[in-house]
Parts: sequence; structure tokens; C-alpha cells
Amino acid sequence: MMQKISVLLFLIWISFLFYAGIALFTSGFLLTRLELTNYSSCQEPPGSGPLPWRSLGEPGACWMASRFSRVVLVLIDALRFDFAQPQRSHIPGKPSVSLPFLGKLGSLQRILEIQPHHARLYQSKADPPTTTMQRLKALTTGSLPTFIDAGSNFASYAIVEDNLIKQLASAGRRVVFMGDDTWKDLFPGAFSQAFFFPSFNVRDLHTVDNGILEHLYPTMDSGEWDVLIAHFLGVDHCGHKHGPHHPEMAKKLSQMDQVIQGVVERLENDTLLVVIGDHGMTKSGDHGGDSELEISAALFLYSPTALFPRAPPEEPEVIPQINLVPTLALLLGLPIPFGNIGEVMTELFSEIVDFQPHSSALAQASALHLNAQQVSRFLHTYSAAAQDLQVEELHRLHNLFSKASADYQRLLQSPQGAEAALQTVIAELQQFLRGVRAMCIESWARFSLVRMAGGAVLLAAACLLCLMISQWATSPGFYLCPLLVPMAWGLAGAIVCVGLLATTELKQDPVVLGAVAAMGSLLHFLWKAWAGWGSKRPLAALLPTPGPVLLLLLIRFAAFFSDSFVVAEARATRFLLGSLILLLLAQLHWEGKLLPPKLLTIPRLGSSAPTGSPQHSGMHALGLGVGLLFCIRIAGLFHRCPEETPACHSSPWLSPLASMVGGRAKNLWYGACVGALVALLAAVRLWLRRYGNLKSPEPPVLFVRWGLPLMVLGTAAYWALASGADEAPPRLRALVAGASVVLPRAVAGLAASGLLLLLWRPVTVLAKATMGTPRTRTVLTPFSGPPTSQADLDYVVPQIYRHMQEEFRGRLERTKSQGPPTMAACRLGNVYSAAMVTALTLLAFPLLLLHVERISLVFLLLFLQSFLLLHLLAAGIPIITPGPFTVSWQAVSAWALMATQTFYSTGHQPVFPTIHWHAAFVGFPEGHGSSTWLPALLVGANTFASHLLFSVGCPLLLFWPFLCEHQGSQRRRQSPGNEAEARVGPEEEEEPLMEMRLWNAPHDFNVALLQLSLKYLFVLGIQILACALAASILRRHLMVWKVFAPKFIFEAMGFIVSSVGLFLGLALVMRVDGAVSSWFRQLVLAQHR
Repeated sequence: MMQKISVLLFLIWISFLFYAGIALFTSGFLLTRLELTNYSSCQEPPGSGPLPWRSLGEPGACWMASRFSRVVLVLIDALRFDFAQPQRSHIPGKPSVSLPFLGKLGSLQRILEIQPHHARLYQSKADPPTTTMQRLKALTTGSLPTFIDAGSNFASYAIVEDNLIKQLASAGRRVVFMGDDTWKDLFPGAFSQAFFFPSFNVRDLHTVDNGILEHLYPTMDSGEWDVLIAHFLGVDHCGHKHGPHHPEMAKKLSQMDQVIQGVVERLENDTLLVVIGDHGMTKSGDHGGDSELEISAALFLYSPTALFPRAPPEEPEVIPQINLVPTLALLLGLPIPFGNIGEVMTELFSEIVDFQPHSSALAQASALHLNAQQVSRFLHTYSAAAQDLQVEELHRLHNLFSKASADYQRLLQSPQGAEAALQTVIAELQQFLRGVRAMCIESWARFSLVRMAGGAVLLAAACLLCLMISQWATSPGFYLCPLLVPMAWGLAGAIVCVGLLATTELKQDPVVLGAVAAMGSLLHFLWKAWAGWGSKRPLAALLPTPGPVLLLLLIRFAAFFSDSFVVAEARATRFLLGSLILLLLAQLHWEGKLLPPKLLTIPRLGSSAPTGSPQHSGMHALGLGVGLLFCIRIAGLFHRCPEETPACHSSPWLSPLASMVGGRAKNLWYGACVGALVALLAAVRLWLRRYGNLKSPEPPVLFVRWGLPLMVLGTAAYWALASGADEAPPRLRALVAGASVVLPRAVAGLAASGLLLLLWRPVTVLAKATMGTPRTRTVLTPFSGPPTSQADLDYVVPQIYRHMQEEFRGRLERTKSQGPPTMAACRLGNVYSAAMVTALTLLAFPLLLLHVERISLVFLLLFLQSFLLLHLLAAGIPIITPGPFTVSWQAVSAWALMATQTFYSTGHQPVFPTIHWHAAFVGFPEGHGSSTWLPALLVGANTFASHLLFSVGCPLLLFWPFLCEHQGSQRRRQSPGNEAEARVGPEEEEEPLMEMRLWNAPHDFNVALLQLSLKYLFVLGIQILACALAASILRRHLMVWKVFAPKFIFEAMGFIVSSVGLFLGLALVMRVDGAVSSWFRQLVLAQHR
């Protein structure tokens, strides 16, 4: 027991080293910019000098007199720019293009044609990340979001910076909001009236929009408002659910067109209408990245009074989205928010009725100068509080602003006859504002090089430690308990640091504290290792000899430094996995081990192994390799194309069945998906029955018999409801909605119950007492008294085990004489792998439920690939008794590559736009209320399902060669010969011990588990280390925030999930091991009585 605890604690400490390195690197790489809490006010002008001439003597004037007293802001989430474009007339000679989203907002085009001086359509460019919370923050503050803020899209927090909503409330304006409840968290208590609706359910296209329409027109007619904000979500949700090319998108855009018409009809002359999209969407309907389709959004402005002196241009102007913030502030007579870096839209400040010469240009220059004064004040305050702005560029911009401001002040003294000078001032002010924005975009990706270097060093040290200990574990005299010493030192150091901080009341970053504790324990361990090994053996002896597998790992390590390879990692992983399989086949051929598993490699007492057909042996391993390569190729058909490869077309099989239009095709696919479920269940049950694991009356066995079919039935029923929910009759929709809640929860509950039963009774053995006298030579050696030591158990257990197997096969005949009681039992040879396979199956069904229906085919391929790979890895590996037991680097590397391949085959990519948000609503169609951890858990389980399954099943790499021993014994019994001698001969009647060989050598068993786990952590660790080094070295690369930073985040989360899964798999193995020992103790006692 102490050895098991030592293994788990040491692995926990190793993982802590990785976690500390990841956290320290992240804190230096993904820092958020400094958020100032300063606020603008009417009493404090942004700079020296008089206010603009228009505000002098006008009532209610602040920095500039208001032009509108009311604003209606219609925010259509994910309104991509081309959604607002008109349907182009067909040009002869060119193929006509008819897309569902084109031409559906016809009211915008009619207004632009009929009232060209009253309206404008702009193409607004959003700053990435294009997630809703970050866009709302930018649209109200005029600032730039930081990359790490994308994680806050699950839980939005109140904005502390100055913003338009706060300025409106301070000015006493009545702000009415209706729509997305994200605003509730961003601006708590800021609205005079609000109608919030849950926003996170991307499957619901109508609840939010219909709720807004219920209140929109009555609120407008009441007149009890100054600013009305309506945030519609149907277009965004339609994109997530169906994509922009689905007919549902045309219906939703047509609904939005009717909304705009209704609002325009109710506008008064003093009201400005703003229709804007916060971001766009990709061809698949996702967003979050920085592709052209994601950052391109529509912006439409309209007023019943004339706004613009000229007609709109043929091609809409492209402007940064944050330019709307200072523009609205000055048009409403408000101060520009303190942290704004946007530029006013000068067209809106032109004089339509121009009684004075040059008044339009002067009005534009006045608005720009106010804007520039506000930005200059912000730069001065920010640079004094933070040192992350470029000093030289800051100085250049300051000189540029000083010159433009001086020119502007001169023009105010003599405004007549200075048209050319005014245009020069306007150009200088615009150059200053655009230069500031460019500098901030570049500078706010600030890094802490010390933390990044410290995190990378910790990751590298942890990888080196995994490599050294995994090699050291195979040496004679290796003991597990001394490994706990460095962990104790690290814990003691952490306690001392915490105590010092508590007594001195110093504030210390917990990330730094954890890194210091990790580094302290690591240094102690490395010093001891160097001192101990330096005198006895060279350090190089602890490192593995370079070989083809390490070369493949090195290639994979180097590939993370290329954005092209990261983008094409799905194909590269399949290539590396296929190459590794071919290498395994070649290695088996070179070593002469292209054999059926264990047929010629397991010696028997007093017998010689029969020789098999070399042709049959070679075809066996070759068939495994070819089948595995075929499965990898088929799994590659399920792929999602990165946005950087426009020529690629994503697999249509990754979309849900509900998005399919044809009923017959949908039914055929539904049948295929259910067939995959049934095939998966049948394969698992046949495998368990083959090894005799379904003959026990234990609760886990009964659950496998009856619980798993119920889970399959519940999953199939839920898929049927989900794929046809929109087609359900109105009278049945309530029943369908209720079943959509109950069925997924029932499947998850059944899976949890099965896992609990498995932990409670993990040994599924059928044992019964009989009376008989053995006729064979294999008998129980007399043993007096109960066992008192491990040596006693090691002496008697193998005999009991063989004796039970003989009884179970009917080799002991009943006689009239009363002999001592004997026990019959099902095979214990696969007691570990049976528990692992059962646990993986129970985990797979709820994880599968979080994916779309057709991913069930990928899960079936996953299990088939794993089965073929395990058999191929086991081919030709001899069983050594009593040990040591090792798992090759080829096996661990192939297992890790297969986990990555499955990640891509389930429709994922290491970028935020491809996250499957719909998983958060499986079983919770109405949302989660204020809870954020549960949807995050569901989405995370969907994203990292492959990491979890393969890490939990990692111990199968150790067990499978022993499990394949069963095939050798079966083939030997089927060999031609004298049947009577085969029945009587004790050697032929003996059953292989299989996995019980591990139980008979507990020290070697625990060391093998430790070595396997360290190798797996090493393979995963070098991936996260490569991503960290690539992100740090290429931190100024053009693709750092598009490719390298998301890849690092996904690899870090994948490593955490994989390490946790590995602990769970080891814990299950140790639980089974303890149950087997307890069962044998009870059996020995019963036999003695």
C-alpha cells in the first residue's frame, strides 16, 4: 500500500511542477493591460484652451453641444457586413450567386436610395478577440480588449473603466435596455428599465428576439426613455446552430429587417438610429478569432433629419468599430470616456445648413481636437501608471499632437479664409489618433520576460525529471519511497513562505509562490540526483538512447515553432502516427517478431512451444497494421478546416442532424449513428464475455448487462428528439422539451452509477464452494494458518489461482468421499483490463452525448483503433517473470498521437471559434442561470474528451501484452495432437496467469505504472514546452495571437485534463489491485477453514 501511495504522490508532485510552470509562463505571457478608473466629466475639459465655438452659450452643453437628444441602438449580434449588403443584380456572362443571407435587409438599401443624406452604411472592423463580451466592452469604452479577456466570455464582470453607459447615467439620461443578459453583469444597476433574457443557449433562436419585440415598440411609443438599447441574438445563434448558409438565416435576417422598418417608422426628428453588429462569423457560423469574416461587421446610421452633406459613396467606408464611442458621446453632448482611443467620424459633424464659410470643416476640426485632447490626456495618465508604451513612439506622437493643437488654436483666432489650413489640421489630428491606436495595439501585447523564462525553465526541468526517473526506474535497487523527499521539501518551503507572508502582511502573487515552492523542491532533487549518480554512473546513462521514436518526437517538437505546421497539425499528426505504425511493423520484421501475440514467446513448464506458420504469423501483424492505417484514414474524413486554409472544405458530417434539410438522408444518418452505438456496446460486451467477465452476479457485471443498453437507448432517444425538435407538433413540444432535459441527465446518472459500482466492487469473480477431490497433479500445497506476510501470499496464491481455474473448467470430478472444500472462479487473468475497459465505456457514453450525433462513428473508430494499436504493440513482446515490466517509448508516443488525432477527428481545432458551445446545453436547454462552472465543465468535457479517454486508458499499454497471453494458450489447445493426452496432461491444462503476473510482483508492478505515467507525462510535457517556447520566441510574430497563443492555451488545458485522467486511471488500477489482494486473503482464510 505504501508503494502505491508513493507512486501517486510522486506523480502529483511531478504534475504540480508542470502546473506551476504553466501558470508562471501564462502570467507573463497573457497579461491584461492596466485598466484606469479615471472618469471624464463636463466640469473637467480634456485639455487647456477654450471649448469649441458651438458649445458657447448653448444650454446643456458639455464639451460640445448635443446634436441629438435620443438614440436607438439596435445591436444585432454577429451581423456580418455582407449580411447588410444588397443582392447584386445578375451580370451577363457571370454565374449568378444566390446566398440565403444576401438581400434580406432590404430596408437599409431602400433608405440609402431614397434618403441618401439621412443614412450611411459602414463596414466596421472589430478588434479581436471577436467574442461578445469583449465587443460590448469596446463598444462602450472605446478601448481595446486583451487576449486573455476571451476567457471571461463565460462569466462577464462589471466594467470598471469609464464608458458610455456610465456617462449617460451621470447625465441623468434614461437608459432602457432589452435583450442579452450579458449587459446585466457588465453594467449592474445602470439602466432605468431593463428586460434581460438568457443569452448562452445557442440552440434557441427566438426567445431573446421575441422577448425584445414584446417590449420594443410599446417602450418607444411611451416616450419614457432617452437611450434605448435592443440586443438581438437570433442571428448569432442561427450561425452557431445552422451556419450562415442555412435557410433559417434568411428567415432571421428578414425578421430583423422588419424590426428596423418598425423602428424607423417610430423615430422622431431628434433621434438617431444606430444598427450595428458586434462582430461577424465564419463560414461555419463561429466567431472569436481575427479572420476577415469575423472582424467585419455592419454599421448603419439613420436620422429623420439630414445627417450628411454628401451622398454615400459607392463602396461603404471602412472604419474601426471603436470610432462609434467618441462619435456618440459628442453627438449626445456627453464627455468622451476617459480611456477611449477611437476617432470621431467627422462626417457626422458637418454643418448641413451652412450659413458661415468653412463652418463644416471647422466643426469637424473642433470635434477631432476634443477627441485628440482626450486621447492625449489618457496617454499621459496611462504612461505615468504603466511602462508598457513605446517611449520613442510616445514622444513622436506627443510632438505631433502639440503641433496640430497649436495650428488649431491659431485657426480659432482667424477662422476666415483658411480652408486649406483647416484640412491640414484635420489630417494632422487624424494622423495622431490613428498613430495612438496603432501604438496601443502593438504595445498592449506586453510580456514579462522573467516570468516567461521561469515558466519555461520549470517545464523543461519537469520534462527532464520525467525522462531521468523513467530510465532510472528500470535499474536494480530502485525504491519508491525516497522519491517523496523532494516533495516534502517543497511543501515545507511553501508553508514557510506562506507563514512569512502572513506575519509580514506582504502581498505576494500565489503563482509566484507556487513556482518558488516547485523550484525549491526541484533543485533539492536534482542536487541529490547529481551527487548520487555522478560518482556511480554518468548522467548520460540515465537518458534514453536516441532512436527513430525520439526523432519523431523531436520533429513534433520543432513543428510547434511553425505557424503552418500548427495550422496543419491534424494532417501532420496522422502522418506521424502512420509513420510510427510503419516503423513498428518494420521493427517487428527486423527482430523476427512478426508473430501472433504470445504464441511463441511464453515458455511453459516442461513443454516446448509449438511452431506456427511464418506466413500466418506475418499476416497477423501485417493485418493489424493495415487495419490501423485504414482506420486512421477513415477518421481523417471527419475534419474541420482551419480558417487559414480557404481552399479546404470541412467535413459535412460534423454538423448536427437537425441542420439537415432532407428527411430521408437524416433518417439514414440517424440509423448509422444508432448502429455505431449498438456496435460499440456489442463489441465491449463480446470482449468481456470472451474473457469470462459477464458470468459473475456482482453489481458491476449486472450493470454492464442491463445498464449499458439503457444508456444506448437513452442516447438514441435523445438524438431522435434533438434532430427533429423543430418538426415536432405544437401539442408535443412540451413533452419533447421535457424529454430533452431528462434523457441526457439519465444517461449521465447511469454512467456515474456504473462507475461508483465499479469502484465499490471492481473484482468481478464468480466464486463458489464445492466438495471434491482433484484427479490432476496440480493440487494445493498444505499451508498451516492464515497468511501473515506478503511472502506467504506469494507462495500460496499462484497455486490457489490455478486450482480455481481447473475447478471452473470441470477438471475436478465430484466423488462420494468428503474432501476438503475447494473454490471455483472465473478467470482473474484480465481483472485489471476488464475494469479499465468497463470504465472507459461508461465514460465514453456521456462524453459522446456532448457531441453531435455523427461523432458516434468517430468514437467507434476510436475504440477500434485503440484495440488494433494495443494488439500491434503487444505483438512479439515476451512476458518476463517476475519482472521488471516496461512499456516502450513507441507505445506511449503512438498512444499520445492517437489522442491528438481523435481531438481533430471530433471536429475540434486549437482556436476559440471552433469551441462547441452547444455542449453547455445538453440536458440544460434553458441555460444554467447564474452558474458558470457547469457550462464550462460541459464545454471542457466536449473539447478534451479524447485527452480524458486516452489518459484514463493509458494503463492498458501495460496490461495488454499480458492479456494477449490468453490467445497463445487458446491456439496451443487447438493444435492437432492426441486429444486424450491434451485432457490429461497437466502442462497443457494449465491456464496462463496473464495479468496476475503483475499482481505476483507488486514492486515491479508499481514501478511499471510509475514509469509508464512518467513517459506519458514526458510526451505531453514536451508538447506544452514547445508551445511555450514558440509563443515566447515568436511573441512579436504576426500570427502569435491567431495561432501560437491559442495553441499554447489548448495544449495547457489538454495537459491538465490528461494528467487528471491519468491519476483517475491509476487510482482505478490501484483500487482493483487492493480488491484482488483482499479477495485472495478472504479466499485463503475460507480455504483454511
